[in-house]
Amino acid sequence: MSQPYALRPPTEEPESVDPVQLRRATLASSVGSALEYYDFYIYGLASALIFGELFFKPLGPAGATIAALGTYAVGFAARPIGGLVFGAMGDKIGRKVVLIITIALMGGSSMLIGLLPTYDSVGIWGAILLVALRIAQGLGAGAEQAGATVLISEFAPRKRRGFFAALPFVGIQVGTLLGAGTFALLALASRDVLFGWLWRVPFLLGAVLIIVAVVIRMRLKESPAFEALEEAEAHREAPVKQSVGQAIATSRRNILIGIGLRMGENGNSSIYSALLLAYVASLPAYKGQALLSTWGAVVAALISIFTVVLFGHLSDRFGRVPVYRWGAFFSMAFAFPGIWLLTLGQIWLVLLVMGVGIGVGVQAMLGPQCAMLPELFGNQHRFTGVATAREFSAVLAGGIAPLVGASVLAVTGNAWWVVAGYSALLSLISFLTTFVTPETKGRSLTDLNDAGQEIVHA
Repeated sequence: MSQPYALRPPTEEPESVDPVQLRRATLASSVGSALEYYDFYIYGLASALIFGELFFKPLGPAGATIAALGTYAVGFAARPIGGLVFGAMGDKIGRKVVLIITIALMGGSSMLIGLLPTYDSVGIWGAILLVALRIAQGLGAGAEQAGATVLISEFAPRKRRGFFAALPFVGIQVGTLLGAGTFALLALASRDVLFGWLWRVPFLLGAVLIIVAVVIRMRLKESPAFEALEEAEAHREAPVKQSVGQAIATSRRNILIGIGLRMGENGNSSIYSALLLAYVASLPAYKGQALLSTWGAVVAALISIFTVVLFGHLSDRFGRVPVYRWGAFFSMAFAFPGIWLLTLGQIWLVLLVMGVGIGVGVQAMLGPQCAMLPELFGNQHRFTGVATAREFSAVLAGGIAPLVGASVLAVTGNAWWVVAGYSALLSLISFLTTFVTPETKGRSLTDLNDAGQEIVHA
């Protein structure tokens, strides 16, 4: 399949790598990932436990909780828009500038949430401001992960791109641990103190990560691939860079491939970290100890710190597609025995299932995916392509997985095989997608063509 435009690589990708810039790119991407998932975790917990009473008190306990969780969902709805807008900006004005904007928007919004007046102070305006800041947070987050993935991939040495591209995703696990640990400490305080002022502290602490990330990113040079694109733009009569519509039209096949690949990875991440906890809490066998199952997220994060990089490294040796296919198959095969183990009523089995399901199954897909998604797209619209594939799949897989799973569980009387079947189905989609995915290991990131497309000479 060829592109509708006559394109060719503007320059050969340089073999030498600036170690200082590579180190800064790794730190910049990792801190951004940590901040995103720290915000994600603390906002999710606050919306479930605190925001209802603080901002939606007149709606009553049930209505306030639903409204607070609705603000959580609004952030997910804003992410694809942010991905498209900032992704296009990243392809036009550079990765570095956009990543400074997204981290400031995302982290700044989170910090301002910690300063919001509540319903008791300003009435409904507190809720309105909360929703506005959550939308801003979602817009920034929509391009943060895509930008981090693109940035580190374009700085990394070609032969070790899988390893280096996976390093920033260690930040995801660190952010999760920071968020979980912070709220675990808050739970030790009295209710009056927690709802009085202490709830603000986790949001205000995010300012530290913002400052660190912005300082690192300000000292970062533009990526070599984008510099090559700028050089090509300066020497061509016809524009190399494309609009969002052109980019999506040109890369429609690979965007769909990216979405298919992420169904098993992102969907199972949400199933294991959210839906399974709700399922365990509903089982009589865990009565009185269901909260202990939340330690499964901590165990999974600790394991994932090491395994995501391991699987990224393995994709450098054996190829992105074989490792990804194995991860999807493993997740599919583990689904039924793994979920069945939860019915035995043992907390240690919950920790085991979450540790294996996320730490092995999900990371075996995420590890190679870190480099694979940027490698799927041509240089002139890489940011847009990665952001579109990531954020739309996040809505289709991760965003609705807990809701769909919980709804079906309610209809079937909490049948364990429903969760297992849903997990296996999402993994099957990714497994089948690998058979139409071009191998991208070692691909030049200055190539203007998408992976799998025939190069058409001008």
